[in-house]
Amino acid sequence: MLIKRWFRSLVNRAVALVVGGIIISALLVTVAGSQLSRSELEQQARNQVETIADLVAGELDSKLALRLETLNHVAGSFTMSAQALDSRARLLVRRQIALRHMFDGVYLMDEKGRVLAESPEAFHQTGLDISGREYFKQVSSTLAPVISEPYRSNYQDKPAIMLAAPVFDHHQHFIGMIGGAILLDGDNFMAEFINLKIGKTGNLRLITRTGVTVAHGGRGEVMTPVRVANPVLLDAMQGFEGTVQTSNRAGEPVIMSVQQLSQAPWFVAAAWPAREAYAPITRTIDAFIWMLLAVILLIGPLAFWRFRRLMAPLRVLGDQIRERHLGMRSEPVDVSGGTEIRQVAEIFNTVMDEREEVLISLAEREAFFRSLTQSAPIGIVQTDVLGRIEFANPAFEAIIGIPSEELTQTYLASRVQEADRETAVAGWKEAIRKESIFRSRIRLATRDSGRLVWADVMTAAIQTPEKALGTITVVRDISHELEVEEALRDEQQRADTILGVLQEGVLMVDTSGVIRYANDAAGRFLGTEGECILRNFFQLITIETKDGALTREHFLAGEDLDNLYVTLRNHGGECFDIDLTMLHIRRGREDERLVFVLRDDSDRRREEERLSWEATHDSLTQLLNRRAFNASLIQCLGDSARQTVSSVLMLIDLDHFKPVNDAGGHLLGDDLLRRLAELFRDSVRQSDTVARLGGDEFGIILPACGLARAESLAEKIRAAVEALRIEQDGRSFGVTTCIGLTELSPEDKGPREAMARADEGCYIAKSQGRNAVVVVPSPPAR
Repeated sequence: MLIKRWFRSLVNRAVALVVGGIIISALLVTVAGSQLSRSELEQQARNQVETIADLVAGELDSKLALRLETLNHVAGSFTMSAQALDSRARLLVRRQIALRHMFDGVYLMDEKGRVLAESPEAFHQTGLDISGREYFKQVSSTLAPVISEPYRSNYQDKPAIMLAAPVFDHHQHFIGMIGGAILLDGDNFMAEFINLKIGKTGNLRLITRTGVTVAHGGRGEVMTPVRVANPVLLDAMQGFEGTVQTSNRAGEPVIMSVQQLSQAPWFVAAAWPAREAYAPITRTIDAFIWMLLAVILLIGPLAFWRFRRLMAPLRVLGDQIRERHLGMRSEPVDVSGGTEIRQVAEIFNTVMDEREEVLISLAEREAFFRSLTQSAPIGIVQTDVLGRIEFANPAFEAIIGIPSEELTQTYLASRVQEADRETAVAGWKEAIRKESIFRSRIRLATRDSGRLVWADVMTAAIQTPEKALGTITVVRDISHELEVEEALRDEQQRADTILGVLQEGVLMVDTSGVIRYANDAAGRFLGTEGECILRNFFQLITIETKDGALTREHFLAGEDLDNLYVTLRNHGGECFDIDLTMLHIRRGREDERLVFVLRDDSDRRREEERLSWEATHDSLTQLLNRRAFNASLIQCLGDSARQTVSSVLMLIDLDHFKPVNDAGGHLLGDDLLRRLAELFRDSVRQSDTVARLGGDEFGIILPACGLARAESLAEKIRAAVEALRIEQDGRSFGVTTCIGLTELSPEDKGPREAMARADEGCYIAKSQGRNAVVVVPSPPAR
């Protein structure tokens, strides 16, 4: 209450306005300055964190690349037989002085994973079987250098990573591998990374994409899982690279930059707490606030004193106006002061002079109003403030069938049907009180008590500066209009009911794409669950044909469409095969519309895909059949001239399959064929082609594989087939294979020549006692 009384004074309001203006201006300047400064400081902090992360990632990549290249070079110098490698292992490892400087431990393993030699020998790893280690499995299967995931080493259970490269004999057969171990908590280049700081409290982390911490510069953690709640690290595990603001484990905001390593599936995460990065701007804002308080304490009293002096003439003017209004003063008001105060005095004098003129002309205007409303085509009624009719024109008399003499001095509310009366009276009172216009549809009682008239009623108050004099009500008979509207609504309801039960989606859009009508089925295609009216149809979906996407311009400029097969994708990611029909309505006019009918064509297209799959695949093994295999072979022959590494054709013929069918039954034979098909698929790359050519014959196409790798793969397949056994009724069943290999040559005129060479290899293998791999060379280039 005290504050409210204080603000009644204009002086106090002016002082509050000045002080408030200073505060708001200062706040705006502060906010704008701090935002600009913060933006600049944030960008600098982001650049700094990103630069450090990029430098560290580049440095780690170069160090890992150098070590991996050195290992690969050393492995290439070990080309010898497996027996020689075993006997010379210790000597070979002792000679690798460069590797001992690069790694905490150097190891030489044979092809079975047994450690042949190590340096330093104090680790006591010689003779240890490491075939179960993941890095050994990767090297032996891919025959390529690898950088392992962090693991617990056998030396004092210390965390480490292994860089390893395969060793081959003179025939390029895998005979072992050489590896270099780096202890994650050892005195090596990892320690330089761990001890690097950003500012005072910022740190770096090295993490694998599988979510394992390799090194943590803040907490010194090694081989701990990444905190799942951090979305930036989760995105980095999926390949994200960039600089964003996130929060740490304590919920504090930090600037984090992520840089992916190219040598290993790892990434560097550099984090700098935002409170440390933005500390300078916080100190500046604190100083500015203290300065603002000092200015307010100085300006407030000075403004209060000055405004009291400026407002003194206004108090004198108020006293003179009160005297003139009460009749105690007859002469015009006269006051000194500022221009605005003198202008108010002049306006008041003018208003008082004009008031008398207005009162004189009011009677004349009323007479004119009555004359005008007599000929109006709509009903007009004038009432006093109590709602009693003072005037009603002939049009209103005709609407309710009662002459003006009987209506005068009766209440207008009595002419309103009882159910609508309370609403009408409340609206009229509100119009008088707020000087507004009340509009509604109500029912009026006529002289014929059995008939009601629907009327559109609009009421406005008749006001003078001092008080309300009554109301003017305009009445329009809309009974016939409502009957027409009701008939239209019935027709619309019938149409909506019919369209609502259709399975086809039906939409009507204007030329800009805004949806004006859509049935329930259309909402399913659009993914909006029926809430699509007034949304843009072409923004909700994309429509594609085999020739490309159809846009709004295609539909507007094109002709009507009937049964066009398209693919529809909605904003929710759902995809539908659609039979589309489109019609133009009122084409070329301003109110042109497009009608779309969407029919789901998915079942027919799925049936076509099923028939296409069955035509190219073997139903028993799910592999490609001979026809599809021949098509792939023809394509591979066409590409052979452009390849630097030769493609290889492999034919596989099963040995002793008929006895399995005879002794175990056809169901057992079918089961064996399915298992063999799965074995062949798992043994090759995704880019390779595996097919069942018929009976117990299979074919594999190995694009850009090279004959040496293909021969090694064939030996693995032969051994895996030989090891595959099926048990039934206490008996064990299995088969062996004859495998023929040949390189695909640009000299081959067609698939028949290559198939003949590979088939010849199978016959040679059978003649040599079966269960063998035979390579048939391709013809020399002419």
